[in-house]
Amino acid sequence: MAKTKPGKKDLESYTIKGTNKVVKVGDCVLMRPSDSDKPPYVARVEKIGADNRNNVKVRVRWYYRPEESIGGRRQFHGAKELFLSDHYDIQSAHTIEGKCTVHSFKNYTKLENVGVEDFFCRFEYKASTGSFIPDRVVVYCKCEMPYNPDDLMVQCEGCRDWFHPGCMDMSIEQAKKLEHFLCSDCGAEDDAKRTMDTFPVSPLSEPKVESKRRKR
Repeated sequence: MAKTKPGKKDLESYTIKGTNKVVKVGDCVLMRPSDSDKPPYVARVEKIGADNRNNVKVRVRWYYRPEESIGGRRQFHGAKELFLSDHYDIQSAHTIEGKCTVHSFKNYTKLENVGVEDFFCRFEYKASTGSFIPDRVVVYCKCEMPYNPDDLMVQCEGCRDWFHPGCMDMSIEQAKKLEHFLCSDCGAEDDAKRTMDTFPVSPLSEPKVESKRRKR
């Protein structure tokens, strides 16, 4: 555990200026960017402290947006997706604009309503190398892409895989009206099975007739 330097003291919480919102260690916060045209930075508070002049500082661990990473934003990244980085910093508590919630990926997908202050994280990000943990994720659909919670997907009743309507030559409107769905592979297998059930694979053999005439 890091020791507090002389003249400094650790604080249990900090009340955001002009509000009644209380920030504690472990909370996720929105921090004012240097460029007003950019969205707020998102960080997790690791420590809160004050110096002998009562200037409050916070040690934070930054979340990166996909476009801030070395690889940039990709098709499967959600609009509210963040990466928990290994980049730590010390900032003035006065730059905290508000609180937010960074959900696990699983919990985020269960939200009925996603608010402005809701985000999700499924990767840790090493800022110096651009690498991710985990470095592999499950992929879906014919396009073999990871799941983007912003995109509608339909589940095949045969193989149980999930598919993008566009990859199945369907519109979003058509997909929303589906009551049952089979992907092209399972649909082909189902058609073949029904064909086999309806028509014999080979001609039916005629009833065997045994000759009653003895050979001479």
